[in-house]
Amino acid sequence: MLSLYQRNKGQMHWFYSQNIKKDEILLENEEAQHALKVLRLHTGDHVHVTDGLGNLFLCEISHLEKKAVRARIIEKKEKYKARDFKIHIAIAPTKNISRFEWFLEKCTEIGIDRINPIICKHSERKIIKPARLNKIIIAATKQSQKAQIPSLEPLMKFQDFISLENQSQKFIAYCDYEINTHLIHLAKAKSDCTILIGPEGDFSPDELKSALNMGYQTCGLGPERLRTETAGIIACNAIHFINQ
Repeated sequence: MLSLYQRNKGQMHWFYSQNIKKDEILLENEEAQHALKVLRLHTGDHVHVTDGLGNLFLCEISHLEKKAVRARIIEKKEKYKARDFKIHIAIAPTKNISRFEWFLEKCTEIGIDRINPIICKHSERKIIKPARLNKIIIAATKQSQKAQIPSLEPLMKFQDFISLENQSQKFIAYCDYEINTHLIHLAKAKSDCTILIGPEGDFSPDELKSALNMGYQTCGLGPERLRTETAGIIACNAIHFINQ
């Protein structure tokens, strides 16, 4: 017999909360306002809540307050839809920030673990607003019914990033048409993967050389010349494709 969780997981609203106790979850701020003012939920309604760490909770709303919602935990699913591989993309934020936001949203929906915004020689954007970007990531996590919220790392310089210790497969997508081996033919399944995606002007020759010296391998993402955000999404999807 299917549990209540299994029967209803595609029908209920999803929320995010870090205020989780043994038997109760508290929805606050924007999450509470969405439940109260937009969805107009009532006591007794069932909802899903994630802690963003991979745990999913089936809950029953027990009490409605003016600016908070309390829910009783009915069932807990640990490591909900956990994968046996991790995807880490280091990418130069685009000049038009809405395109970078679109990348974050779509890669979150596809499934990504870490995102490192990086500053490269040809970068046209060197400032981002993490608070707004994290809101977009959280919204996409809930919309795509995931329990693990991708980690948006602090903005850092390209050279600093490639100098970090990294035991995963490491690739750099470079717009050189002589480099035609697609990522899907290079990456190994069931293995963590880090991919570098450059700015609109691509990586400089010196940056490419530095990455190669640090153990990165060049890869292609197809014959077309892609925008930065498109390249990031294709790279993310390629890793999922080889792991199907």
